[in-house]
Amino acid sequence: MAVADQLLAFAAAIGHLLSQPTLVVVLMGSSLLGIVFGALPGLTATLGVGLLTTLTYGFDLDLALVSLIALYVGAIYGGSYSAILLNIPGTAASAASAMDGYPMARAGEGGRALGLTTTASFIGTLLGMLALVLTAPLIVELALQFTSYEFFLLALFGIIISGSLTSPDLVIKGWIAGFLGLALACIGRDKLMYYPRYTFDIHALDSGIEVVPVLIGAFAIPQIIGTLRSKAPLAAVQAVGRIIPDFRTIARNLRHIVRSALIGVGIGAVPGVGEDIAGWVSYGAAKNGSPHPERFGQGEPAGLISSETANNACIGGALIPLVTLGIPGSPPAVMLLGALMLHGLTPGPMLSIQQPTFLVELAAIMVLASAAMWLNGIVLARQVVKLLRVPATLFLPIVALLAVLGSYALGLNLTNLYLMVAVGIAAYVLTEMDYPIAPLVIGVILGPMADENLRRALMVSQGDPLDFFTRPVSLVLIAAILLTVLAQVPAWRRWRQSLLARFRRRG
Repeated sequence: MAVADQLLAFAAAIGHLLSQPTLVVVLMGSSLLGIVFGALPGLTATLGVGLLTTLTYGFDLDLALVSLIALYVGAIYGGSYSAILLNIPGTAASAASAMDGYPMARAGEGGRALGLTTTASFIGTLLGMLALVLTAPLIVELALQFTSYEFFLLALFGIIISGSLTSPDLVIKGWIAGFLGLALACIGRDKLMYYPRYTFDIHALDSGIEVVPVLIGAFAIPQIIGTLRSKAPLAAVQAVGRIIPDFRTIARNLRHIVRSALIGVGIGAVPGVGEDIAGWVSYGAAKNGSPHPERFGQGEPAGLISSETANNACIGGALIPLVTLGIPGSPPAVMLLGALMLHGLTPGPMLSIQQPTFLVELAAIMVLASAAMWLNGIVLARQVVKLLRVPATLFLPIVALLAVLGSYALGLNLTNLYLMVAVGIAAYVLTEMDYPIAPLVIGVILGPMADENLRRALMVSQGDPLDFFTRPVSLVLIAAILLTVLAQVPAWRRWRQSLLARFRRRG
């Protein structure tokens, strides 16, 4: 599609969405709900998208996408409220924002800090959307050349890299979590031979496990139990003051905004990593590149702008592998993948052929979602801040009830409810042992793709695994997997460091 045609299609999509009053109301309401989910410590963007997914089961696709994307964008931004005013990040994505946002609030600049973070988040979302539109067609063209060999290795690489980058201590724990997800995905009748596997003669498991109850259980239940156990009291809410977008400060920090957006998009495109890492990496880059690094942590606007631009730009980055390859780039994107599958869409390289206008419509929704987030943030921030006084012991039981109702309402199947509870308890135990949950969920999502394509590839090659080494793209993916694994081996790291030291001495 030519650039002029894309622009016309984009303008038409914007006009179509704005011409429907119901969509506009849902857009603004979902954005505000997302801000609330982000602002309240204990609730997260992932949890919000997961709960809303079950409520959109009967919606048409446009309405479901508008509500989910608006909530996603709003929640990533909303975490900055409690980070700035309470020094308690509402979401992990806003942890870096507390470094300079809270000192600004203590100095009486809470309104200015919220104005900066609102505008930076708006710009970051737009730049992430632009990266999605520009890069997705190129990745789709490459992905269309993939066969079963490449798709299996791609799924395996997604699980390995997610486990490597999300483990809080030992990387092997991330890999174990990912392969546990793969094992869960094998439950049910296989797609090729229709033979039951690991069903234990329970007919409700013949069709496999539903993704959405697993998502809700894995993310919601550990979050609820952990927050209720901590019983951490919130500090007194700071006086906000007038919320004014400080465009002069934004203009002075354009280089930080561009760099942070690129970091956010790049990190978002890595499966399973997420917005929190993007915020910290961008904050570190801004501090290291500043002539006055000592100001960071003392109320430096550049630090706040950098972290907020990156975590919202990460949304567009996370949607790049989701739309083009069917691999989510962040935990909220995992939930979004479940929602798309619930509405009959299978993300991947064939999506652009089956739904040629999907990417343009998604870009239009992201633009409107970012605009709704900015308007809600500027106009209603003072009211949303009042919700920070609500104790967690009141709103988390309501969230638990929504999780139970949402899982059961998905087909009115009690098995989904049992599945959600079982996965949730297991996820909580794993979290207590410092096992990351994102690789487990990504394993469940990518398991069917890995299983089906591996078996199909071995059927084509008549059981000969050497065929994996005869294809150029397969060799690249195998090399990427091996390097990712070797990078965690101490002996390999020591050898690489010594090799680099030799090259430096020669240079």
